Amino acid sequence: MKACVDLGGTKIAVSLVDAGPEMSLEQAMSALQSRRSEPTEKSGPPDTVARQVLRMLAQAAQAAGIREQDIEAVGVSSCGPFVVTGGMTEVSNPNICGGMAGPARGLPNDWVSVPLEAPLRQRFANVRVENDGVGALQAERRWGALQGVGSCAYVTWSTGIGFGLCVDGNILRGKHGNAGHAGHTFVSDSDDTLCGCGNVGDLEALAAGNAIERRFASQGYAGATALFTAARAGEPAALAITDELCRVMGRALYNLVTTLDLQRFSIGGGVFWNNRDFLLPRLQAQVLGKFPALTAGVEVVAAGLGERVGDFGALALVS
Repeated sequence: MKACVDLGGTKIAVSLVDAGPEMSLEQAMSALQSRRSEPTEKSGPPDTVARQVLRMLAQAAQAAGIREQDIEAVGVSSCGPFVVTGGMTEVSNPNICGGMAGPARGLPNDWVSVPLEAPLRQRFANVRVENDGVGALQAERRWGALQGVGSCAYVTWSTGIGFGLCVDGNILRGKHGNAGHAGHTFVSDSDDTLCGCGNVGDLEALAAGNAIERRFASQGYAGATALFTAARAGEPAALAITDELCRVMGRALYNLVTTLDLQRFSIGGGVFWNNRDFLLPRLQAQVLGKFPALTAGVEVVAAGLGERVGDFGALALVS
């Protein structure tokens, strides 16, 4: 029995699976039926998140009628960025840790990182922690919309914005596993939006799910759902905001095409997925037609694994 953990800035989901290396998509979907989910806890001491994961795994084991010792491996697909302390991965995510941008972001803690790998290894011998973009990328390449594509990227447009990158069949990780954090690149001249990382005006501060609520609630759009509903109805202000969000997201996609010569993007995450029919053509238009020598044939598609891509990402780490 193996454990899958999908750790995000909004929620944590865990599943126990009997996972093998030749698992089909149908078998994977069946294996993930034991999934349980909770909002990510963000107050208390810095080890709060790790303790929450451990408690959820213990509850999952009890519900499955097994001992925790029977869990032979734990795969954690986690939001990043990561820092490495004493050889162990800690999470320094701006939507969890309130100590990077300070009180202006409103998070109820002063954490700058939270321990993750070390507490898990105290209880489980085999632990693998990867950036959730990498986990989702591996799942999309194995079961989803990136099968058979050697140079590609998975994109999450959700509470935060992140990427998993693959070039010539090689997954990019970087020195601390942080390759793909293009949500913290600058793609606009805006300097009035504070990201949880402390940057002012980066992509995540402009277009992430929590940024949409912070930026546009005063205009009557209390989050992405309200904004895109109004845009679909043809409201001019909402359409203008939506087009600008897609412009800055499209710039990030284009920049990665020109840098890495990618062939296909697979996009998921709650902000995108719940509005994919409306947003996808707008994102495609921002990439295609620009510098055809680099963009000709590039595909921008919806994630093949849909809303479950995070769960499949954790599963891909242990199967």
